[in-house]
Amino acid sequence: MDLRKLRYFVAIVDAGSLSKASERLHIAQPSLSQQLAAMEADLGLALLLRNSQGIAPTEAGNTLYRGARQLLRQFDQLRAEVTSSVGDEVGRVTIGLPTSVAALLAAPLVRAVRQRHPGIHLHVVESMSRSLDEQLASGRLDFAVLFRDAESRGIAAFPLLRDALAFYSKRGSAAASAVTSIRQLDGVPLVLPGPGNGLRQLLERAFARAGASLNAVADVDSLPALMELASGGEVGTVLSRGLTGLAGAHGLQHFAMLDPDMHRTVSLCWTTSAVGSSAIDAVRHLVVEHCRSLRLEGGWDGALEIPPGLSAV
Repeated sequence: MDLRKLRYFVAIVDAGSLSKASERLHIAQPSLSQQLAAMEADLGLALLLRNSQGIAPTEAGNTLYRGARQLLRQFDQLRAEVTSSVGDEVGRVTIGLPTSVAALLAAPLVRAVRQRHPGIHLHVVESMSRSLDEQLASGRLDFAVLFRDAESRGIAAFPLLRDALAFYSKRGSAAASAVTSIRQLDGVPLVLPGPGNGLRQLLERAFARAGASLNAVADVDSLPALMELASGGEVGTVLSRGLTGLAGAHGLQHFAMLDPDMHRTVSLCWTTSAVGSSAIDAVRHLVVEHCRSLRLEGGWDGALEIPPGLSAV
């Protein structure tokens, strides 16, 4: 194996098919297939499984994929540091942000990286939390901001913020009553993220404890769509209180969920096996800095608290 073949293999797994990978790499598919076959012959193992939907890595392929991504990232970082004349942190940093966090953090973070660390190429991946969990575990992200309050196997979590939740409804609509408790949402038609989403699971547990009926009329894994649907006046939704400014632009009003106190912990997360770099550390510090600014400036409606000592991350 060499770096070129490793890049090919990573590209194939990322693309999910040989044809898509060949297009992205600008390499003829037969040639790419030969490179893959040579790798499998060299290792004496099958690295990919073919099915009707494309290809997926075997257990051995997953191990190679994770290691290859780390090795390639290290090599690219070393090359950037050697050849750069910027005199600052250099390299590519990939960060994952949940949609509700990206709405407030992505733009200022990109601007800050460009201004203060022009040698860093920032890649922001915005997605639902479940997808970010998977991408972090597979090594596709250097780190992520996730809704979790504890570490898990192979994933470190540094508590960052306390994100309070609120009920959103259209101003002047039938659903626009002062809802401050789960019991008041008994049977109220809601649009929410799908059952696998962390927010949805949190609400399902809260409704069950309160003995209330959760009436989710649609599962929508899209923040813009949730707000658009709620702005129609026929349904409401439950989202972060930090989105009040964005929601207001959609004609929505919010009511804090106080009974019980509904909130999620927002944490910086990374894999314990990940290889760090000065560029990754620089971006992590900027995330901390801008989260603090959002809280102090009221961008999250004062609903967030940063634990003491966070700047030491």
